Amino acid sequence: MYARRGVGSPRGSYVRILALGERLVEVAGVKNFRSILFAAGAVGFAAVSSVQAGPEWLTDYKKAQQEAKTSNRLLLVDFTGSDWCGWCIKLDKEVFSKPEFKDYANKNLVLMEADFPRAKAQAVGLKKQNQELAQQYQIQGFPTIIVLNGDGQKIGELGYMEGGATTFIAELEKLRKG
Repeated sequence: MYARRGVGSPRGSYVRILALGERLVEVAGVKNFRSILFAAGAVGFAAVSSVQAGPEWLTDYKKAQQEAKTSNRLLLVDFTGSDWCGWCIKLDKEVFSKPEFKDYANKNLVLMEADFPRAKAQAVGLKKQNQELAQQYQIQGFPTIIVLNGDGQKIGELGYMEGGATTFIAELEKLRKG
């Protein structure tokens, strides 16, 4: 049987009770529910915060280009349909989300996403910027990765490729070394 908690308890809060004769007794395991929930949340938070933070994906092209120039790193522009393009999602899962890519990117790249979502809302200015970039770099399909030097000149173009992060990084190294 369940009963509503007394005055001062969170709204909609219920406890499991056991009827013993004329007395109602709160089940001991339920009393500890909040403590268990708190402990599980703390463990989950610790696990998430211990995961290495990856590089930040910028969306502002001018900011990304300036950062690439001042840090003397390449600018990787990912033209993606993040919420509908199967190959884009696969590239993100097999390459961009992997620790080895994140480590490489932290040292060598400024990352920028030019997204063309179908279901996600997008600011008008961002949509316009991404469309202009797609025209400038003659993007024909997704995913297309454009690699630029600090001066904004295109030094290479990539797409999805088999082999995961290791293969992708090897291709980026070829472009980086010229």
